[in-house]
Amino acid sequence: MRTTAPRRRARRTSAGVGAAFTALIVAAAGALTGCSADEAKSGGERGAQAAPRWNTSPASVAAVGDSITRGFDACSVLADCPEVSWATGDDPDVHSLAARLLGEAEAPARSWNYAVTGSRMADLPGQLAEAAAHRPGLVTVMVGSNDACRPTASSMTAVADFRSGFEKALAGLRAASPTSQVYVSSVPDLQRLWEQGKDDPMVRQVWKLGICQSMLAEPTSAAAGATARRERVRARVVEYNEVLRAVCAKDTLCRYDGGAVFQYPFSAEQLSRWDWFHPGKDGQARLAELAHRQVTSAEPPR
Repeated sequence: MRTTAPRRRARRTSAGVGAAFTALIVAAAGALTGCSADEAKSGGERGAQAAPRWNTSPASVAAVGDSITRGFDACSVLADCPEVSWATGDDPDVHSLAARLLGEAEAPARSWNYAVTGSRMADLPGQLAEAAAHRPGLVTVMVGSNDACRPTASSMTAVADFRSGFEKALAGLRAASPTSQVYVSSVPDLQRLWEQGKDDPMVRQVWKLGICQSMLAEPTSAAAGATARRERVRARVVEYNEVLRAVCAKDTLCRYDGGAVFQYPFSAEQLSRWDWFHPGKDGQARLAELAHRQVTSAEPPR
């Protein structure tokens, strides 16, 4: 008996040391991570629950961007027509995104349009600051066309500047209105728009007034220089869209349209009958339809 008892105590002592050593390791790991194993588990669960989810029924809409969102040239020559804006307009033929989300009766009181014709990415932070004052459920962003539509291709906004401007704009919105969702439209394919009007003599005369000369100058020229210039502008638009996608992807409440507007095959009937470049009323309706489909989808576009 005396010979076995010490052995039992030794085994119990050894087991106790092992358990203590294991507990020490767990405690040390907890100290390094700042929490215990149980706390880490519950913290992870809380983090998963706290992750923001996309709301397919936002309670208000603010729009920022350029002439497209202002309905420029959609109702009369060289003039804004916000009532047909794809984002916030009240024209029943367009049935804007705000009208689709909020209802036609509620949309006027719970939607705001801060887009400005001629705006570029550098103007976006200021527009988003105005929009953020309303703490909107959703902010629509359509900007970039004027960064590519310059007097010359060499004066287009640099991609690095475009990126820093978008990052600054989103950071400002997040600081002022952390829970606002953001729907980002891709920049339209400007070369496709050129193709729609280039063979019409009247259209070419309108384009000479100075509309998007980086793309539309010498519209019928097939010379190597003119062709290369148009390809350069289109390539820059593709780069802008990649910036919009990449920067938006870092924000859990930002949804890029997956290139839907860039890929949309606008026909001549959907363009302004004054400049054959900006969307007309029917084109605005198509933009509203695309946006509504994406905003109300349970999953972002692929």
